[in-house]
Amino acid sequence: MKLSGLQKFILRKTWEIKKTKISRDNFYSFYDKIKTAPAKKIRANIITKSIERLIERGLVIGFGEKTQHKLFITHIKLTPLGKKTAQKLLGQQAELPFKKSRKTNR
Repeated sequence: MKLSGLQKFILRKTWEIKKTKISRDNFYSFYDKIKTAPAKKIRANIITKSIERLIERGLVIGFGEKTQHKLFITHIKLTPLGKKTAQKLLGQQAELPFKKSRKTNR
């Protein structure tokens, strides 16, 4: 199963915090390390999409409010499959940021 960097961060963060429900405000710290981070409004949309995709895959359960037109996710919780995936992610070695360049010397 292929996961984005933000999705991996969400799974790791929810596993590290031992509460049952975790607020989505904890996931904004993902963008603290990035030099060219998007605007705050765009960050909220990106985090929402990532959480929705994790819900579709069955890795997390979303809690929130449902209006007539939209669903607002405020908290999430790991499913058993999500716990397994998070443990697997914590056991993996981190990848180094090698740049792939194919320059040929003539």
